[in-house]
Amino acid sequence: MEITASLVKELRERTGAGMMECKKALTEAGGNIDAAAEALRKSGLAKADKKADRVAAEGRVAFAQAGDRAAIVEINSETDFVAKDENFVAFCETVAQAAVGVDDVEALKAATIGGQTVEEARAALIAKVGENVQVRRMVAMQSADNVAGYVHGGRIGVLVELKGGDAELARGLAMHVAAMNPPYNKAADVPADFVAKEKEIELAKMSDKDRAKPAEILEKIIGGKMAKIVNEVTLYGQPYVLDTDKSVEQVLKAAGADVVRFERLAVGEGIEKVVEDYAAEVMKQAGLA
Repeated sequence: MEITASLVKELRERTGAGMMECKKALTEAGGNIDAAAEALRKSGLAKADKKADRVAAEGRVAFAQAGDRAAIVEINSETDFVAKDENFVAFCETVAQAAVGVDDVEALKAATIGGQTVEEARAALIAKVGENVQVRRMVAMQSADNVAGYVHGGRIGVLVELKGGDAELARGLAMHVAAMNPPYNKAADVPADFVAKEKEIELAKMSDKDRAKPAEILEKIIGGKMAKIVNEVTLYGQPYVLDTDKSVEQVLKAAGADVVRFERLAVGEGIEKVVEDYAAEVMKQAGLA
């Protein structure tokens, strides 16, 4: 069977493989495009396996929403260059859409996009961009209340579930969480051991003169310091980024709203990055070190 340019183009669009790889696969498959596509996918998986151990700490966070359900996903690449590649960006957006319908990463990898699983599409992308790509994390929320998402620069993604209020406030709060990264929602969510440790630190920082004050006065001083610390680490206690004259709690109270929960993903957090000393590597190869 003649391997026409249109057949090569069709296989390339289906698999994302290079033109020469598509032509070779079609030739070996006797012009059978389905067999050629399968062979390329298997080849892509083999290439993906070889790159699987390489650290992927760059990438993107993508957001998608459908009705009362929303999701954010973190997909990693090895370099920021690939993270900005149009094929990588498109893959992230498509996977985010698929994440709206599942509950965890393993289910997401098995989900179907464009006639193939996310895992198969990932392998094909690896073959195209030449780097390790990992679908690392996802978070999904479903609620009859307001659910909003926000992605900042493709690097930080946030989901917020808000009871009461409106979609605009929910999105504003998602922007706040992206910017301020509060570890906890409300004061009641702050662990007792954290409070005890901070109290111990504040006492140690006080002068002997202050520590010698009557217990009730000392308790008021420490109480004030602890209230400030708790405000700093809670969403409710922080100044609202869109109106810094008010705390988030004051804004929520005025709107008759309550933050049920929030989730924040930042690209590469928790991944140990390899720092390359390229100058030293060049000198070593040149026998100068």
